[in-house]
Amino acid sequence: MKRCKQPNQLMVIGLRIMSGLRLTTAACVVLAMLSSSEAHDQVPGPPQSRPIVIRNATIHVIDGPDIKNGDVLFEAGKIISIGKDLEASEKAVEIDGDGKHLYPGLIESMTDLGLREISAVEETDDRTEYGELNPNARAWVAVNPDSELIPVARAGGVLTVMTAPRGRYLRGQTAVINLDGWTVAEMKLKTPAGLYIDWGAMQPRGSSAADRRKSREQKLADLDALLDSVRRYQKARGTTPDTTATDIRLESLIPVVNGQLPVYVEADRQMEIESAVAYGQAQGLSIVIYGGYDAEQCAELLKQYDVPVIIASTYRLPLRRDEAYDTAYTLPERLRAAGIKFAICGEGAGSPGGAANARNLPYHAGVAVAYGLPHADGLRAITLSAAEILGVADRVGSITTGKDATLILADGDILETETNVEAAFIQGRAVDLGSRHKTLYEKYKLKYLRRREPLRQ
Repeated sequence: MKRCKQPNQLMVIGLRIMSGLRLTTAACVVLAMLSSSEAHDQVPGPPQSRPIVIRNATIHVIDGPDIKNGDVLFEAGKIISIGKDLEASEKAVEIDGDGKHLYPGLIESMTDLGLREISAVEETDDRTEYGELNPNARAWVAVNPDSELIPVARAGGVLTVMTAPRGRYLRGQTAVINLDGWTVAEMKLKTPAGLYIDWGAMQPRGSSAADRRKSREQKLADLDALLDSVRRYQKARGTTPDTTATDIRLESLIPVVNGQLPVYVEADRQMEIESAVAYGQAQGLSIVIYGGYDAEQCAELLKQYDVPVIIASTYRLPLRRDEAYDTAYTLPERLRAAGIKFAICGEGAGSPGGAANARNLPYHAGVAVAYGLPHADGLRAITLSAAEILGVADRVGSITTGKDATLILADGDILETETNVEAAFIQGRAVDLGSRHKTLYEKYKLKYLRRREPLRQ
């Protein structure tokens, strides 16, 4: 059984398995790759081909109590067993987790990661389709697996995200993807994951009350007409399929009107949240609120209809001038106390940083913990709770037997900024934790070290 004191040694083992090279040859290849890593993009991990066991780590299973000095064994991309002193075959690779913390991969619940690179460069921004009604716009089709922002998020422990199109109103279909793979087909976890609507667009600000009411009523009437068209189209497809022409917009909405896919509704203010929930109940839609700044004021309504909330960032200013400075910081704890199911998102609604902010996800949960949320709930809000809301809890979100081996090994509490992720696995594949941020750090560290050298002489 091969023991790896440092997680990076797993790359050597993996290369040996993949290519059939002798270990010494494989090690030379890997060292050459690492020595020139500044000039190369990160390479997706190869499929797991040998069992891996992480030993003596503090295991944060999320759906149960933490296990001190525990072991996790995974094979063929799946978690096989969890406990202490696990038996493993001779061909298994061992990783020493002594003093380390093992977590499920963190989940960013709403982002445009993979769709946007540089906002000011139009050719790198694929978030938005023209027009207001784009229910058939599929986010995963436009995802760039080579985005420089993906390794940055991954290095912070974010291994799974729901990426979503932007737009003016009816934005399109979201996708849950893993942050490793040569192609989108390799990254997909759930596609489509839901329909994304900006409910705030119903309430245009800066116009008169009469104009706002008229705009809201018109948009609701248009949405009513669209959903009615979907139901008629579905009925026609079932009774006269040969004579009913395919309509991709209506086709994309059939799972939504049937309640099979949720509607992610961007709504912050109380009136928007109440309106969205009431509309969802009237139309038989499964609603998830994204944003949720005023969700506490709608607690009874949200609990009555079992509507979860994706909190759009804790790094937010108060929405109103007379609110306390920490209103956004304490929102997760207030929702927990009110009994509302929630997840925490690291990218605020309308955030100018967008996908670049996904790397800060654990610190948004850390702020919530600092302002009253129990630590275990903070971790759950960026792992299992997020997976449950996104409909992928059978695959990710906790360290549970039978789930994907999507894991991170860190040298401390993942909610603390001082903590570093030392190893990561997506479906058992060892993930490269390099990024442009780290490359530039090493580059300029070397620059200043060289400048100091003449002074020492």
